[in-house]
Amino acid sequence: MNLIRGRIRVDRRTKELVKRLRRGEMAVIHHADLDGTAARALIDAGASAVINASKSITGRYPNQGPLLLLENGTPLVDEVGDEFFEAIHEGQIAELRGDTVTLLGGVTATGKLATLISVQRDMELASQRLSEELESFVRNTLRYVSEEKSLLADPIEVPAIRTNLMGRHTMIVVRGEGYKQDLRFIEGYLRDVKPVLIGVDGGADALLEVGLQPDIILGDMDSVSDRALRCGAELIVHGYQKGDRAAPGYERLKQLGLKATIFHAPGTSEDVAMLLADAQGARLIIAVGTHFSLVDFLDKGREGMASTFLTRLRIGSKLVDAKGIGRLWEERGIKTKEILALFIAALFPIVVLFVMLPQGRNLVRVAWLWLRYHFQIHG
Repeated sequence: MNLIRGRIRVDRRTKELVKRLRRGEMAVIHHADLDGTAARALIDAGASAVINASKSITGRYPNQGPLLLLENGTPLVDEVGDEFFEAIHEGQIAELRGDTVTLLGGVTATGKLATLISVQRDMELASQRLSEELESFVRNTLRYVSEEKSLLADPIEVPAIRTNLMGRHTMIVVRGEGYKQDLRFIEGYLRDVKPVLIGVDGGADALLEVGLQPDIILGDMDSVSDRALRCGAELIVHGYQKGDRAAPGYERLKQLGLKATIFHAPGTSEDVAMLLADAQGARLIIAVGTHFSLVDFLDKGREGMASTFLTRLRIGSKLVDAKGIGRLWEERGIKTKEILALFIAALFPIVVLFVMLPQGRNLVRVAWLWLRYHFQIHG
């Protein structure tokens, strides 16, 4: 078995851990049902291995995270346990051999080494139980719809902002599954139309990664980097309409010395970004990387999707979801040889018709004589 040796980074919140993780280091997480977005973040950060104190697939639903890690060649060891997780410290040197991890100093734990076969089997079993999860999800969604129905028709108290959205295309970017591919395949649109760019939390970093400057950063500010917050974008903190109408991200911005506007509204931050764009008169709203499927919401730990459902109903046809465009192009996109074949096929009847006409035949003869003459000169 291959030996992997390196420094470890430890955190119960995977999205916080990846901010500190450096290429070649091992990630020690406590993440039941490891989702695709978290797995891609670990891959992008260059984790040499992932060690999970919990079960990466509990069987609730077929989450994609473990499969993505293994397909990338990143070893995954599951269920090393709480005792090991609590005994280790950030920055220690660890060795991983097979399913056993050993820290310099003697702390050792044995988990379950994930394989493609074991992960695919667990995902298949989870898929069989998905109907139970769906029933619970739908029930909770209907309950939340009753509580949040004001989103559909009631006026929303939208704060005054300095960025002008009136009559403009507005693109909302969330760091969800497939966002990189989608951004890459709409480069032409971005270049030609130059829409207003709203990054929802980590979506701001996603924009910066591809060389785009966000105009607005909106969210609870828990997964966006300090670099993104300081990029010059207008900052809008999502404040929740519960209890004391708290805005948990506002305190972080104050500590960084940054000014921000608070927007109190129910729902997820990506819902609130859509509501803001709609209320500010955006002509078209393009969503990239947003969450809408059952697995998306289960990945985020949400029990229902009422606010997202109501928000999309409210905005209507103004909203265009770009989710999956990159994957569609990669899987079914027209390749160069197919474009050439189409061009030749379209040109063929034109050539045939041209040769059949007297003028066409005469032109072909002249061209042939010129070629012969040209050949004789250089012969």
